[in-house]
Amino acid sequence: MFSGLNNLLRKVLPKRLFYRALLIVAVPVIVLQLIITIVFFDSLWIKTNKGMTRTLVNEISAFIEAYESEKDDKQEINNLFSLFLDLNIELKLKEELQKQPKERWFSPIDRTLRRELKSKFLKENYWFDSTNYKELIDLRIKYNDGYFKFLVPKDRVASSSARIFALWITVPAIIMVIISLIFLKNQTRPITNLARAAERFGKGEEIEEYKPSGALEIRQAGHEFDKMRKRIERHLNQRTEMLSGISHDLRTPLTRMKLQLAFIKDKDSVEKLTEDINEMEKMLNEYLQFTSSSYVEKDEMFNLSELIDEVIKKYNNENISRNLLTRIYIKGRKNLISRCLHNLIDNALNYATKVELSLNKKNKNLFIIIDDDGPGIAKNEYDNVFKPFYKINKGRADSKSSVGLGLSIASDIIKSHGGNIKLEKSKMDGLRVKIFLPV
Repeated sequence: MFSGLNNLLRKVLPKRLFYRALLIVAVPVIVLQLIITIVFFDSLWIKTNKGMTRTLVNEISAFIEAYESEKDDKQEINNLFSLFLDLNIELKLKEELQKQPKERWFSPIDRTLRRELKSKFLKENYWFDSTNYKELIDLRIKYNDGYFKFLVPKDRVASSSARIFALWITVPAIIMVIISLIFLKNQTRPITNLARAAERFGKGEEIEEYKPSGALEIRQAGHEFDKMRKRIERHLNQRTEMLSGISHDLRTPLTRMKLQLAFIKDKDSVEKLTEDINEMEKMLNEYLQFTSSSYVEKDEMFNLSELIDEVIKKYNNENISRNLLTRIYIKGRKNLISRCLHNLIDNALNYATKVELSLNKKNKNLFIIIDDDGPGIAKNEYDNVFKPFYKINKGRADSKSSVGLGLSIASDIIKSHGGNIKLEKSKMDGLRVKIFLPV
């Protein structure tokens, strides 16, 4: 029971902190205003209106009795009640009462007036309408073969203080909610800025000096994030410098070894050693590419469709087909995306004959799909092939031209852009590489 209620509340309640905080502030204010309003209308306004309406009906009843009792000067009675009780009275002789209009049950004035009139007169002996005039009530009471027409000001049966009270209740509440909106916006902005900075840093974008702001706890979280960011950047810089040193130190002895091979007369040994040295150089170069910092390149807005088309044209291969949406723009590192596509297409061409690329957009997500007709990869190897230097002999033959870093580099580039990459069985019975990128 409680778990079902919790699930329902999770679905109903807003997901963002700003709106949740607004509910915490606004709901008590609104509930308090409703309670005060109900208590006021029940204990004061309705009872006051009821008393005023009862007094009016009693005055009308007293007028009719006095009018019947007076034998000589009935006009004097009319004048006295009109002057002192603010009743506009007119006698309509030989006229029938109209049919009572549709009762307005939502009107407090009509309900109260109808209830009080029933206590003094028969239902067929009275008629009233509170909508004919803006400030008056048209009230008619049957008398002999005609009826009395009373035009009564509405303030005789309704207290005007209700409007003032409603104004005093509503306006301060609205002002308080607006002030709460401003303060809540200022309080949630630092959290939004921190989340945006963390997202950009996670995608490898360059972040300018981050300045924590907001409440003490939020500033503390911002300071810790900034320290972590600087430590990671320092680590990346140190790694780049270290790899540059390794590159220089390793390439120099490899060059000397190549020179020394020129003096060896045994050609078979020279070919084998040269092949090993070339493979070591290639492994070293790919490893440096894999571990080099991708944070050097800055993000830019570019047309992904044009980039894919340019990459395919460079191969000049009729076996590569494409199905691309036009004018799909994305913000990212263009050279890294190009390198990722090259790695995936090279990998497909090494083991397949036909390759097909497609680019689709669904909501705010982009999907790049690369299908081939090669032997494919076993499902239990889908995760392993993304590991650096991992090679398999199943489905796709191992090759000396590869050191097992193509898919690793591609995965690293896609994930640095906030996306994901996974492998599936292709519709061409080969391998499908499916790339997801957020717009």
